[in-house]
Amino acid sequence: MDEKKLLKYAVDYLSKYDSSKINLVNVLKRKILRLQTTNYEKRKLINLIESIIIKLEKNKFIDDDRYSSTKILSLSNSGKSKNFIFNYLIKKGVNKSQIQNNLNLVQQDNENWELNSAKIFAKKKKLLEKNQSYEKNLAKMARAGFSYDICKKILG
Repeated sequence: MDEKKLLKYAVDYLSKYDSSKINLVNVLKRKILRLQTTNYEKRKLINLIESIIIKLEKNKFIDDDRYSSTKILSLSNSGKSKNFIFNYLIKKGVNKSQIQNNLNLVQQDNENWELNSAKIFAKKKKLLEKNQSYEKNLAKMARAGFSYDICKKILG
């Protein structure tokens, strides 16, 4: 495998999945480590990753800011809490200040986004049905990362 093949693999991966910079580096490293080749060849390929990432950033294939803002929207629309989204993006290697800026932008655009996300979560988990204990439902929402105030508004 050479730099061109590794670049092609990265572009193919990005055509299927949106990714943060650090996540893509990890994907490429895993790909290299699975290769049936010498350790010297693997080290050479791992050293090429940085130049590949720079090329992808220059051509706008990879952009952590765009990635975090789209992930925030998609995760909030699927019923995830602010805490869950923050931790998910940290795990994917996005900068904390970038995440906070994007969360603030979402907050400016739609002040009730976390409340709406909590409603979606409650519907998915059937927490709005009256035959369940209030405390158990409250605990489920708290474990999902929603604040006590939001839990009270949804379940109350």
